[in-house]
Amino acid sequence: MRKLFIFLCLFVSLGAHSQSDGIYIKVTDANVKKSLLALTPLQYTGSASLVSQYQKIGADLYSVLRNDLDVSSYFEFINPKAYLEDTAKVGLRPAPQYANGFKFDNWKKIGSEFLIRAGYQVVAGKIELESYLYYVPTATLVVAKKYTGSIDEARTIAHTFANDIILNLTKKPGMFTSQLVVTSDRAGNKWKEIYTMDWDGYNAKKITNHKSIAVSPNWSYDGKSITYTAFAYNSKTKSRNADLFLFELDTQKRFALSTKAGINSGSSFTPDDKNIYLTISQGGNPDIYRMDTNGRNQVRLTNGPAGAMNVEPEVNKDGDLVVFSSDRSGNAMIYTMNTSGSNVKRLTFAGKYNASPVWSPDGKKIAFAGFDKTHFDIFVMNADGTNMIRLTSAKKKNGKMANNENPSFSPDGRLVMYVSDRTGKKQIYIANADGTNERRITFDNYNYDQPKWSKK
Repeated sequence: MRKLFIFLCLFVSLGAHSQSDGIYIKVTDANVKKSLLALTPLQYTGSASLVSQYQKIGADLYSVLRNDLDVSSYFEFINPKAYLEDTAKVGLRPAPQYANGFKFDNWKKIGSEFLIRAGYQVVAGKIELESYLYYVPTATLVVAKKYTGSIDEARTIAHTFANDIILNLTKKPGMFTSQLVVTSDRAGNKWKEIYTMDWDGYNAKKITNHKSIAVSPNWSYDGKSITYTAFAYNSKTKSRNADLFLFELDTQKRFALSTKAGINSGSSFTPDDKNIYLTISQGGNPDIYRMDTNGRNQVRLTNGPAGAMNVEPEVNKDGDLVVFSSDRSGNAMIYTMNTSGSNVKRLTFAGKYNASPVWSPDGKKIAFAGFDKTHFDIFVMNADGTNMIRLTSAKKKNGKMANNENPSFSPDGRLVMYVSDRTGKKQIYIANADGTNERRITFDNYNYDQPKWSKK
């Protein structure tokens, strides 16, 4: 797990009035108008003789921060060529209150709504980042903080600063310290192991070593545990089976939760982390079960009908509904049911195969992968199946349509992550929940599958 770093909150007023409700950017279901932001280069505030030694740290902090704020879709960045003052020669605080301070008028003249000024130094192997966010039209200091962390926590410090910016402007949490869990062939030898990563694809860490096939990972709500399915070797039976495991991130311990003959997969935690929903086949048709997080008290919730497949359950945020995929109608479609297994409702009626449904964090939307004639694409609809939109459409280099699969919502619900084979390899992409602002997250020659975004 990440180490915690120290925050020193300043929140100093400059005498001007802030927004009456404390919200500078109103977040609605509609597209948010982008605000003009001046994100100035970070100043090195330590000894002048050490500038070149620590210049890369400043560049990394800036790069991560800029990418985070760009992904948020809240901002349009002002070209540094438009700046009216040399940001390297003026301080982080404004004149005339502070000697050699910057002048708000210089930023008002170029239309800047927000201004970020930050400086850093390295002391005893620790990064100290001093940061300020200003609302230019009223010369208001929105937030000021100092962050301290080790050099290898530079990216985390920048992500946390970005979170604080979003929180203070929108009063809604940012998602930039979130992580993803995914299955990948990065280990080679045709194996698939489970990895965690930062949301932007950095800091990949392998958490399994089955030297086999490990798939279908998912997060607990508290972020402390991950479930997954692996064809692990059983020394007693001298065979492999698709068993469900739980991995504790803090202790690095692994526990077998369900080992019935056949498939034990597709797990989803309830919001209180007390139960897990999963698919068990027991050598027959796959059906959905509920059990305690220690693997006990398994209860079967679906039974066909007529030998139908019921798979990929996911519980909503209120813990009262389960979305899943079933071929009970002939083709695999998306359904919901109560967590007791009652009141089954069909949501999709088109396409040949609809799979891997997931809830948005607020429970108002469902994303899924739908097979349309030749390929899979990502779709998003209301929780009752209405207002369906297609998020993805991409072609491979040979002109054929690419597959886009395995959606997962960001913790704030504004983004959807998925995998696409448009480059020839399955790589990770994200897009806004309306399909705009698509971007690629991984840039390598490995394959990734079934990414799941952490809950926070």
